[in-house]
Order: sequence, then C-alpha cells, then structure tokens
Amino acid sequence: MTISQVDFIAGMAKGMAVLESFGTDRQRLNATLAAERTGLTRAAARRHLLTLAHLGYLETEAGYFWLSSKVLRFSGSYLASARLPRVLQPTLNRLALRAQASFSAVVLDGDEVVIVARSGNDRTGPASEPGRVIAYGLHMGARLPAHATSTGRVLLAAKSKPEFTQWLKGRQLARMTPLTTTDLKAFRQMVEQVRQQDFCLASEEHELGVHALAVPLRSSQGLTLAALNVVAAPARMSTAQMQRDLLPLLLETAAELRPLL
Repeated sequence: MTISQVDFIAGMAKGMAVLESFGTDRQRLNATLAAERTGLTRAAARRHLLTLAHLGYLETEAGYFWLSSKVLRFSGSYLASARLPRVLQPTLNRLALRAQASFSAVVLDGDEVVIVARSGNDRTGPASEPGRVIAYGLHMGARLPAHATSTGRVLLAAKSKPEFTQWLKGRQLARMTPLTTTDLKAFRQMVEQVRQQDFCLASEEHELGVHALAVPLRSSQGLTLAALNVVAAPARMSTAQMQRDLLPLLLETAAELRPLL
C-alpha cells in the first residue's frame, strides 16, 4: 500500500523499525546496535528504545533492551481475527495425524517467510524412531529466509517475472548450510523450475538433516495466498519418497482448500 507524504508519520515508522530490529539472531540490543540495524542515529535509536520500554513493549537492564510479552498482543489479535490461520489450522492438524509429519502454512513478507499456521505434531515419528526431526525455528510467527526454504521459493515463483526480477535485484543470498543455493543465476533457474512444476522440494538448504516439500495455496480466484509445506528427516524419508508419497497429499489438500480461501 502506498500513501501520500502528508499522511506518512515518520516517527511511527522509525519506532516500528526499532521494534522490528529485534530478531532471533539478536534478541538484546543497545542503542548502538539498534542504530546500526535501523540506520538511525544512536541518539534517535536510544529515544525510541526508551519510549518503547516506557510503553511496555520492551524490557531493559544495564543499557540493553529486549522484547516484552506485550508484543504478543499483536500476534494474538492477528491469529484470533485473521481468516487464513483459522481456515487452515484444522486441515494441518488432520494432515499431521494422517502422515505423522509436521505441516506448516507460510506467507511471504519481503525477503522472509512467516509461519501463520502449523500442525501440533513437531516430529515425523515416535521419539524412539531415528527419523525424528524437529526443524529449527518451525513455530508460529517464525520468520525464515525465503531463498533457502521450499515455501519461500513457491511464493517467489508466484510473483510475475518482472516482480521476481525486482525482488532479486542487487540481493545477496545468505548461505544457511553448505547446500544452500547462493548463486543468483542458479537461484533464478530454480525458481523458474518451481513455477513450471508448481511445487518445490528443498533438501537441507535451510537446515541440515531436514527435507522440505511445499505447494502453493491459491484462492478460488487463482491468487497465491500462502504455501503449504511438510518436513521430513533424510533418515526417515528420501526426497524421492517425499515426492512420491507426500506431494499428492499436499496437492490434494491445496485443491480442497481452494474454495475456502
């Protein structure tokens, strides 16, 4: 969404930038670190940190700040009111029971994907089974790099080619594991392949020991709203087995959900 300059509140934008500068990679920030992550001056970052702490969104000690539980008001309100998680959650729970695997629904936000619904089953088998997998970061609200995830590639493939070119322009793809695709030309070809086959199978590119398979979730108007994925451990299921056994299940589920989205 774009708005006119007269309607844009720069102070609010800066405050939100400071709030968003906290992440799993840096959970505690001081004024210097917040300034580096937001592009603000140290003095401005400090004032925003102090204001957010005064409002209860941050906790602080010895010059460092971290998120308080009050920020969960936003996520709680979203999960309670947003239609997409409410529609998808029963289906994800059913899939987890049927396949004994972990399923998630994910949306694209800039250069990251965000988990908006997920099954309650965090593993692919009993605790004693060697194929058990608990993928790191797979929790509600988790943000993962789009380029290294099956869901991210599915959602990027849903963009028009000019939009994807713009997304890729000047971007450096971070290496998450030794198997992550970081070459821009190779990544462009990979996304084009996903666009043609309408699914993505990524093997240990975001996390070693985890295969991930994803398909797009489209509305009845054909708009891609999210991606549905499943993860499995190599010890339990090869990529070929995932494509053979789980891809039909994902495609069937996506087709069933389409009239509801």
